[in-house]
Amino acid sequence: VYVGMKAACKKVYGNDSLAGKKVLVQGAGNVGRTLIDHIVEEGGKVMVSDINENNIKLVTAKHPEVQVVDNNKVFDLEMDIYAPCALGASVNTESISKMKCAIIAGAANNQLAEEDVHGPMLVTKGITYVPDFLINAGGIINISVELTGYNRNRAIGIVDKIYDRTLENFRLAEKENIHNQLAAMRMAEKRIKDIANLKVSL
Repeated sequence: VYVGMKAACKKVYGNDSLAGKKVLVQGAGNVGRTLIDHIVEEGGKVMVSDINENNIKLVTAKHPEVQVVDNNKVFDLEMDIYAPCALGASVNTESISKMKCAIIAGAANNQLAEEDVHGPMLVTKGITYVPDFLINAGGIINISVELTGYNRNRAIGIVDKIYDRTLENFRLAEKENIHNQLAAMRMAEKRIKDIANLKVSL
């Protein structure tokens, strides 16, 4: 998630630094807290919301500078990056109409309530969306590496490729004049087709 977020910053701001960026992380479970660690370490300004008080306590105990916000007021706030790391469908018609951010990049699954509706809506509003299954592939990659004999450096190297894949996603979306989620779907379909063709040729 972290490297995909940095790639989005590269596209929007011209550099991938999170220093000084206001990031709202919605959902402070294991993935959300790890993301907060990375952002704080890089000098980002983090806001966090979570319905679970224990998760909030874990964050503020480690990072007292993190601002806690009411879960119901998330979209009333100005931020550079919205990072949904809890429930899906948080990106919907109502939330998009209120959003005051430049980037959406988070770990939650199925973030767009309706892909065909809300993908184009984000483009119209000028918000750069990093597709969920592209940005949160790190966990799946980790498991796949474990199946072939776990090597941490190899896993990190593969995860870092998410950065390049994210930039590739943005380029394809612009070239085809489509929203990022659709571009990611086309990339995934091509990848599956290429792998299938490779197996046939073997």
